[in-house]
Amino acid sequence: MSRKKTERQLNLVICLLSTRRYLTAREIRATVAGYEEADSDGAFKRMFERDKKELRQSGIPVETGGGDMWSGEEGYRISRAAYTLPEIELLPDEAAVLGLAARAWRHAALGEAAAGAMMKLRAAGVPTDSDAAPAVTPVLATDEPAFLPMWQAVRDRRPVAFDYRKPGAHAPERRVLEPWGVVNVRGRWYVAGRDRDRGERRVFRLGRVAGEVEVLSSGPPVRVPDGVDVRSVVRAHRSEPEYTARLLVAEGSAHELRRAARRVEAGARLDEGRDGRPGRTWDLLELPYADLRHLVGAVARFGDRVVVTEPADAREAVVAHLRAVADRAPEGEGAGDGAAGDGAGDRRVSASAEQLRRLLMLVPYALSHDVRVPDVAASFGLSERQVLKDLSLLWMCGLPGYTPGDLIEVDLEAAEETGEIIIGNAEALAAPLRLTADEAASLIVGLELLGELPGAAGGDALKRVGEKLRAAAGAAAEEFADSVAVRVDLDEDEREKQRRCGEALRAGQRLHLRYLSGYEDEVTERDVEPMGLVVQDGHAFLEGWCRLRGGVRLFRMDRVLDLTVLPEAARVPESARRRDLSGGVLQLSEDDARVTLELEPEARWVAEDYVCSGLEELGGGRLRATLRSPAPRWVRRLVLRLGPQARVVAPAELAERVREDAARALQGYGDRPRG
Repeated sequence: MSRKKTERQLNLVICLLSTRRYLTAREIRATVAGYEEADSDGAFKRMFERDKKELRQSGIPVETGGGDMWSGEEGYRISRAAYTLPEIELLPDEAAVLGLAARAWRHAALGEAAAGAMMKLRAAGVPTDSDAAPAVTPVLATDEPAFLPMWQAVRDRRPVAFDYRKPGAHAPERRVLEPWGVVNVRGRWYVAGRDRDRGERRVFRLGRVAGEVEVLSSGPPVRVPDGVDVRSVVRAHRSEPEYTARLLVAEGSAHELRRAARRVEAGARLDEGRDGRPGRTWDLLELPYADLRHLVGAVARFGDRVVVTEPADAREAVVAHLRAVADRAPEGEGAGDGAAGDGAGDRRVSASAEQLRRLLMLVPYALSHDVRVPDVAASFGLSERQVLKDLSLLWMCGLPGYTPGDLIEVDLEAAEETGEIIIGNAEALAAPLRLTADEAASLIVGLELLGELPGAAGGDALKRVGEKLRAAAGAAAEEFADSVAVRVDLDEDEREKQRRCGEALRAGQRLHLRYLSGYEDEVTERDVEPMGLVVQDGHAFLEGWCRLRGGVRLFRMDRVLDLTVLPEAARVPESARRRDLSGGVLQLSEDDARVTLELEPEARWVAEDYVCSGLEELGGGRLRATLRSPAPRWVRRLVLRLGPQARVVAPAELAERVREDAARALQGYGDRPRG
């Protein structure tokens, strides 16, 4: 059935491309091979409507108009001008930049669109370098189930309805939004638009959308107000610090708070030692904050190593937060991992639609290149057997009439015996298909991501290839691409470090880092043999062989406290391999500790920000989540941060350690847990 459907749709494309006038449905039924199988007018109408819809979804511009002047029946055709990809010429540096842009999506929702765009460009004879600059790995993640329907709604200018859970809310609220665009800020996707019920512009984080996004098909299309820049709307959504807290921080600890502080006064207080042990030295920090709850969590996670002195309301809030943890009675272990569901339906296109797209790319590719079956298999990611099947199907298609002079000529014997691909009488399909809006936007957004990376690609090449791609994409695709944005938000210090890392990579030199561990509150000295740069989840990473740990590690650039390029050649062990990032930057292991938490509605963000191996809804907005981590001490800090918003279900030993941590922290405030 799938093969017959592909043959019928390919014959329809050839017919509509070759006609100079609009053909009515009656004429199409009578002339295009495959529709004779419809045994009634109703069956034909259903078949033809499905075919038109699927062709349009594949980016094939089936136009409606003209038709029979006597009956008033509308007709159909495919305009070659709308079908054909305009000519694009790329210089070598532009080809390298475009290859990198496509790689950004390869593990994400639009990976297929980006790959399809690159294949269409290659079919048109455009040089594309997918293996360019292997030292740089841009990665865009789209884990949120709401991403694809929201992306499609922005593309099609349709309003959406969805349930949204605000931070701290016990239940989601229904929202109806006219979406203007989607923006990625430091690895998180947001949608900006007009909230119909409130009559105002709003920004929603896609990770907080609960359940399915409903795209509303009725009503007028969404109109984006003139002059609106979705980047600016999302940027304005972020609050600025308004208050200042004064903290005592134990010497050599709470490094993340130190980095955010406006002022640090070293040695502001010295405690007397006890039992022959030296006293603790405390530094005074002045820390800006906008939200009291966020400040409380940020302080509480460091336990007895941080004490709030001012303001009084912040001090009291931290004490109440810690007391809720320390006074919690031990509880029995609950069930283990809950069943996890991502809520995302299977959005893959049908096998026949995939084959039709391949054939429409294969013909111009084979006609413009001297290629063989193994070459096509490698380029399309297929087996050689599948390529031969595609060629045999192509051999059955052609112009209405379907005589030997009308059919596409394929030398199947040569393909099977020597791998040579010889195609003739295929002028109707010789032009490469224009990029779809998804394909064009995926590359343009990938280019935008590259523009955020210092030294990842030449700025001039980025600008040139961006202009050429926009010109080839068409007005609608270009407008859509302008509704999508990516911002990495690296500060100047991070950008300078990344630039120096890039220089070390190109020169083949070793690096020395002072590095703040993401799991442990400690700073280590590392000599690193650099292997590449990675940007994922909104953060820049250095990937390299760590001589301290004896393995390949990823170092987040915002945790690199100091970086020195050493006058020594980098020596990466032959056995070292760059990491497979298809599952994300976090590398899970069977040896990781598993921690099951029960989260109140205010703490559901944990499931958004961290990889969970199990999720289970508990009712009332509460959630059970199982985390995996190689560092139980980090989990203890996370639970201290969450306070009364979370409970450790398992293991029981970890729950007890957290209570002890909270009790020790209360002593710094002259308080004791009730008991």
